[in-house]
Amino acid sequence: MKKSCVLVGMMVAAALYASDARAQHKAPNQQPPQAGEAASPAGDTALGSVRLPKGVTADGKPLPAGTYTVRLTTQEAGPAAVGVTESLERWVEFVQGGSVKGREVVSIVPQAEVKNVVKDPPPAAGASKVQTLKGNDYVRVWINKGGNHYLIYLPNTGA
Repeated sequence: MKKSCVLVGMMVAAALYASDARAQHKAPNQQPPQAGEAASPAGDTALGSVRLPKGVTADGKPLPAGTYTVRLTTQEAGPAAVGVTESLERWVEFVQGGSVKGREVVSIVPQAEVKNVVKDPPPAAGASKVQTLKGNDYVRVWINKGGNHYLIYLPNTGA
């Protein structure tokens, strides 16, 4: 008799524990909405002028401090990263005195999605900003033009 009471008690406790565990289940977090297919500029496009306060590395080559015109090319970066629209990863050129001094991959982020990618306040429309990132290993060139944000990450030369 004692054994059956203990067995029944254990079964009741297990049933209560299982129902309590089911009651604590929560629905998954809602994912932010996707902005849909972004339009990237066609052809070579001048994005603006930026001043690099210190030397950096662009495409594995040194790019000295100075003022450059940043030009978006039609060449797509490859291989494509998973989940990235190919036309939103392209090459930019850093032009000085009419000649290309360096080039690097740029990530094109639509206006509607920039808050999901970067936490800092963006530059004003038609403007740019150059930031040394935490740890002093990278410089981010951020250009806001034509409804898109262009993010270029350049390793510091000393890094």
